[in-house]
Amino acid sequence: MINYKNEISKLISNSINIAYDKIIGFIEIPNNSSLGDYAFPCFRLAKELKMSPQKIAEQILENMKYDKELIDNVEIVGGYLNFFINKGTLVRETIKDFDKKRENYGSSNIGNGKNIVIDYSSPNIAKPFHIGHLRSTVIGGSLYKIYKFLGYNSVGFNFLGDWGVQFGKVMAGISLWKDEYEFVEGKEIDTILQIYVRFSKEEKENPEMTNLAKSWLRKLEEHDEETYKIWEWIRKISLENFKKTYKLLNSSFDVYHGEAYYNDKMQGIIEELKNKNLLVESEGAQVVNLDEYDMPPCIIITSAGTSIYATRDLASLEDRAKTYDFEKAIYVVGSEQQLHFKQIFKVFELMGYEKYAKNCIHVPFGLVVDKNGKKIGSRTGNSVVLEDIIHEAIDKVKNIILEKNPSIENIDETARKIGVGAIIFNDLNNSRVKDEIFDWDMMLNFNGETGPYIQYMYVRTKSILDKAGYVPNISDINTNKLLDEDSINIIKNIYLFNDIIVEAANKNEPSIISRYVLDIAKNYSVFYNNNRILSDDNDTTSARLYLTYMVNIVIENATKLLGMEMPEKM
Repeated sequence: MINYKNEISKLISNSINIAYDKIIGFIEIPNNSSLGDYAFPCFRLAKELKMSPQKIAEQILENMKYDKELIDNVEIVGGYLNFFINKGTLVRETIKDFDKKRENYGSSNIGNGKNIVIDYSSPNIAKPFHIGHLRSTVIGGSLYKIYKFLGYNSVGFNFLGDWGVQFGKVMAGISLWKDEYEFVEGKEIDTILQIYVRFSKEEKENPEMTNLAKSWLRKLEEHDEETYKIWEWIRKISLENFKKTYKLLNSSFDVYHGEAYYNDKMQGIIEELKNKNLLVESEGAQVVNLDEYDMPPCIIITSAGTSIYATRDLASLEDRAKTYDFEKAIYVVGSEQQLHFKQIFKVFELMGYEKYAKNCIHVPFGLVVDKNGKKIGSRTGNSVVLEDIIHEAIDKVKNIILEKNPSIENIDETARKIGVGAIIFNDLNNSRVKDEIFDWDMMLNFNGETGPYIQYMYVRTKSILDKAGYVPNISDINTNKLLDEDSINIIKNIYLFNDIIVEAANKNEPSIISRYVLDIAKNYSVFYNNNRILSDDNDTTSARLYLTYMVNIVIENATKLLGMEMPEKM
C-alpha cells in the first residue's frame, strides 16, 4: 500500500534538504478537497530557512520531481503546497490492499504482541452499577479492542473498589440495623445501598459513627473471621450484579483484581519506600514528599494507621509491571483523579521503576450530564442505575421499530443491539474529555450523528449485497468506474482506516474512530443517493457492489472497535 504522507514527505525533503522526519509531522489532509488531498504548510520552515512561506513553496516546487502515477499535480496556495494524488492509482492500490485482508481490513501487527494493561470500569462494590461508571467502561473497552486490533496483547483489568472506609460504614450499618431490612434474593445490593446512605446521613450528625466505621475497617484489615465473611458476601453479590450489566454492554475483563487483592502486597511497598528513604512522617501520616515536583505529598498510611488508595495503586502497578512487563499501563479514570495519578506515577518512578513509570498513562474523561448540563446521578442515594438505563434504551428502540417495521424478525435482539449501540456511540462520539450529554431524543435519532444512523447505513449496505447475491471478486472490477467524486470520497475514507486506528491508539481517543465511521457512512449515503448501484452496465455494477462491500466491512470493523454490534435488519 502506498503511504502518501511518506512519499510526499520524501519529495519535499529531497527538494529543500530538510530532514524527512521533520517534514512528515507537518503534512495535513485538507477538509476541502479543492485544496488538494494533502498539504504542506510552508510557514513551518520559515524561521529555520529565513524565507517567506511563499518563497519556500516556490523553491520546493521548482526542485521537485514527482511521478505522475503517484501525484497528479502540485499547486501553491497562500504559502501551502497542495498535492493532488493520482485518483486511478489510489483506487487500484486501495482495492488491492483491501482484498488482501477483507474481514480483517484495518488491522495490523505493529504491536508485535507487546502487553498493554488497561484499567477500566472499576466500580465500587456494595452499590448498584450506576451511570457514573458508564464512561470508563465504554472508553476502556474500546481502547482494549483498538490495541488488540493493532497486534498488541490487551489485558483488561477491572480494579474493583472493594476496600476502604466505605465498607466499614456498610458493615457497621448491617451490624446495627440488619433486623430492620429485608435482603431479597437478587435485590440485596439495593438494600446494602440503603444501609450505606442511612449510615452516611447519621454520620453527619454523630461523629462517633465515623469511628465505628473505621473500627470495622481495622477488623477487616486484621482479617477478623466474621467481618471477612460479611465482606466476601458483599463482594460476591456486587460482582454478580455488575456482570449482568457487563453482559448487556458486551463488556468483559481478563482480570477482576480489586483493591483487596493487593492487601498482602502493600506491606512490601511500604518497606520498599522506607528502604529507599522516600517515606516521611507528616501530621501522624506516612507520606512521600513531592514538593520538588510541585505536588502535595502522596499519603501512603493515614494518621489512623490504615491504608489508602495510593498504597493499593502502587502495589497494583508494581504487580502489573512484574507480571506483564507492560509496554503501556493505561488507567481510564475520571478527570478529577488527575493529581492522584500524577502522584502515583511520580512515586513509582522514584521507587526505581523509571522504565515503566514513563509508560503509565492516565486517560481522563468528563462527566455524564443531561441536556441542561446537570450531572446525572449522585452520592445521596438517587444514583441512576446503568442496567435500568440500558433496558430503557432497548424498550424505546423497540417501540420505534414497531412503528416503522412491525413485521421485523428477532425484534428483541435487534432492539438490544440498537439500544446498546446508541448508548455506546453517544459516549464515544465526542472527545472523551468533554462531558457526555445524555439526551434520549438526540441519542436515538435514526437520522442524526448517532449509533442508530451508523447501524442503518450498515444494514443498507448489507441489504444491497444480499439482494444482489454478491460474491466479492476483485478480478471483476474495472477501477475506472470508481473515479467519480462520490466514489473517490469513499475510497479516501477506506484508504485512511488503518491510520485512523493508529491515531486513536496513539491519542487513546476512541472518538477519532467514531467521527471516521460517521464520515464514511455519510459519504456512502451521498454515493447511494446519486448513483444506481445495480445498473444495466455489468462493469459499473461490479465496481459499485465491491465498493459497497468495502464500506460494509469497514463500518462493521470500526464499530466493533467501539464495542457496538450491527443488526441484520432495521
